[in-house]
Amino acid sequence: MSGTGQTPLKIEVEAGIAILTLCRPEKLNALNTALIDELAVALRVIERDASVRVVIVTGDGSKAFCAGGDINDWSAHSPVDFGRRWLRDGHQVFDALARLRQPVIAVLNGHALGGGLELAACADIRIAETHIKIGLPETGLGVIPGWSGTQRATRRFGGQIVRRIVLFGEMLDAEAALALGAVDYLTPSGEGLQKAKELAARVLHRAPVATELCKMLINAAEGEDRERAIEAMAGMAAASTDDLREGVAAYREKRKADFRGL
Repeated sequence: MSGTGQTPLKIEVEAGIAILTLCRPEKLNALNTALIDELAVALRVIERDASVRVVIVTGDGSKAFCAGGDINDWSAHSPVDFGRRWLRDGHQVFDALARLRQPVIAVLNGHALGGGLELAACADIRIAETHIKIGLPETGLGVIPGWSGTQRATRRFGGQIVRRIVLFGEMLDAEAALALGAVDYLTPSGEGLQKAKELAARVLHRAPVATELCKMLINAAEGEDRERAIEAMAGMAAASTDDLREGVAAYREKRKADFRGL
């Protein structure tokens, strides 16, 4: 998979690592409908690609990881379409990112604001470069953080941090974000992607299935996709049994199955 200069999303896959780069630097990598749609397609492909073990998400340039939703895009929607398309479609993409079977690393190589911070919250690990700031400024525009900024962000960052940045409009610099647990690592400017690749290399040396199961369990503990996680793990266990093989064989041979509980 690879992106082109004509697309708002660049996709690179090499040696088990997929790097997704938001490519709208002239708009501070703000999310618009086209970029959300491309993310949706890319995440479906990555989820099913057995060769991909880790996913890194970053932004083009150094000014912004992602400045949130493109105001010229979302403000043009009617109230009904704003809910039906903009918020619902965005939620589906963000949920897909948070629930990827692969560990996800967000490299905040620039400011992460609004939907950009909500996107970063979907990652398992966040790396911040020293010059960046994070915030959820939506209430200053008369709107709410609509892509789980009050829900997933609260689960992953803690309610008090979210209160400060949502209700009081506080912007956190990289050091404050690290101290409060909103990001996990701090690097000098321009070095975030290299740090992400070093962390990704650790994942590549760990057992793939065990890592995938552990991510599902951690997500379930946070209330992230709990029902699917439980049923997926139970299904994997059932699929490894002799009983399943006997049941399928009996169905194909049109006979009564002889289950042995093995």
